[in-house]
Amino acid sequence: MPGESKEKYINPYTDFGFKKLFGTEMNKDLLISFLNSLFCHTESEIEDVQYLNGENLGDGYGDRRSIFDVYCLAKDGSRFIVEMQKAEQAYFKDRSIYYSTFAIREQAPKGQKWDYRLDNIYTVGVLNFTFPNGEYPVDKYRHEIKLKDVEDNHVFYDKLTFVYLEMPKFNKTEDELVTMFDKWMFVLRNLSRLLERPEALQDRVFKKLFEQAEIAKYTNAERQQYEASLKEYWDYTSTMETAFRKGKKEGEELGMEKGMEKGRQEEKTETVRKMKAKGYDTETIAEITGLAIEEIDLL
Repeated sequence: MPGESKEKYINPYTDFGFKKLFGTEMNKDLLISFLNSLFCHTESEIEDVQYLNGENLGDGYGDRRSIFDVYCLAKDGSRFIVEMQKAEQAYFKDRSIYYSTFAIREQAPKGQKWDYRLDNIYTVGVLNFTFPNGEYPVDKYRHEIKLKDVEDNHVFYDKLTFVYLEMPKFNKTEDELVTMFDKWMFVLRNLSRLLERPEALQDRVFKKLFEQAEIAKYTNAERQQYEASLKEYWDYTSTMETAFRKGKKEGEELGMEKGMEKGRQEEKTETVRKMKAKGYDTETIAEITGLAIEEIDLL
């Protein structure tokens, strides 16, 4: 079919690809492995998850809703929101915080006495962009954020955690993959460009991942869904890149205009200074230059 993808494996940055690999009951072992690689420093591993409704409505009529890529509940009650973010958004951090509130509010039992105890909430953002203005060093691509005291830096509240992965910064080669986290980052970054499963990814979980990601094994309906999702992905990223370039150009033009205006102002100041030095009165300077008397006085 025209415009059909020529890759062997799906692009996990597409909605279809990400949900196919991480958002289905059949592949929840892939999600569990990925999450455990992210939080390997915690005391206990995630053994099982239950997928929750990814579409959450507000409490009242007219409230904003949220639609999560993946939303699940672990055995210990911890809730995980996992989002694939295709391109930079102006208020991405605000959106991330806002989405976490749904997982907080829905823990409140309706019509029952409650002591306000909350289970852990983890929001994971897989970002196909880097944070602007060099917020983090170029060699730091995993960021874990909690509520902290600004004076002594201790964790004030440890049940609300945000983990962001700046995928463009991950440039390790196959030979440099050591941990499961390395391997998962490599897969997410390179899957659609690979022609076969690399030797470094011989773990059983990656064997299954590559089987599930192989486009040739999909039904016609699944392929059509993937192609539509891939087109949407490229259209979206192209639109965002165009908007970025336009904004950058307008910013440069605005800077140039400000520079020209500053130059014109300096030229006016110098002209008035010279005319005053030669003894011209204010009215004469105004007549020759076309400037207002008030403006000449200011200059």
